[in-house]
Amino acid sequence: MYRASPLDGIALVTGASSGIGKAVALELARRGWRVALLARRAEALAAVVRERPDVLFPCVCDVTDGASVRSALAQLVAEHGRISLAFLNVGTYVPEADTGLDAASVMATFAINVGGTMTCLEPLIAHMKNQGGQIAVNASIAGYGGLPMASAYGASKAALINFCASQKFALDKLNVRLQLVCPGFVRTPLTDHNRFPMPALVEAEDAGRRICDGFQRGGFEITFPRRLSWTLKALNMLPYGLYFPLVARATGQR
Repeated sequence: MYRASPLDGIALVTGASSGIGKAVALELARRGWRVALLARRAEALAAVVRERPDVLFPCVCDVTDGASVRSALAQLVAEHGRISLAFLNVGTYVPEADTGLDAASVMATFAINVGGTMTCLEPLIAHMKNQGGQIAVNASIAGYGGLPMASAYGASKAALINFCASQKFALDKLNVRLQLVCPGFVRTPLTDHNRFPMPALVEAEDAGRRICDGFQRGGFEITFPRRLSWTLKALNMLPYGLYFPLVARATGQR
């Protein structure tokens, strides 16, 4: 199965202006990659590029706009050559209240987390299928099962987990390695909004190293910290009659 190398082409990171995306882009640069940084905020992208202007270059694009994504990727290939590694990291998270449902917020979360990933995946697969490639999709351990005040975010990540597990069968036949990234709590501008304890919190730079290590190892899922992700995996094997009271107690819902 294909495993990307800096000698094969460039890397692409979406949502690269801050947080996990920025950390992964900088770590890839340290490992010898030339990296295209894709995000909506031109000024924020320019700030990241200034850290390694020799190997980082910006690509301002809205991933929810399919035509814009296809045009941006075509321009990247024309100017910098083949994309051999892609980390689809773009996403959003809005902390929820427990007083009711905001349907518009749920749909907006899905439009970015799921829709934005799909608009990038389609042209990337078309680009890689004849020459091989490696694509990693950033989901979350929140997608393993329902958690309090994370229904929209968790459900969108659960959709990505299921999609990637299903899509892997087809991409294996095309020599495109598909990987799933499921981090726990990582200190980023998004998690800075949380007002609850975040167990086993990982710094963004550490997350970047772990994710890039996973790119090199291969394998389907990259998840960390394992003491937290494996605990959630085990919890989700329990009957709901046990799952709900245990999670409620652990998260202070009682």
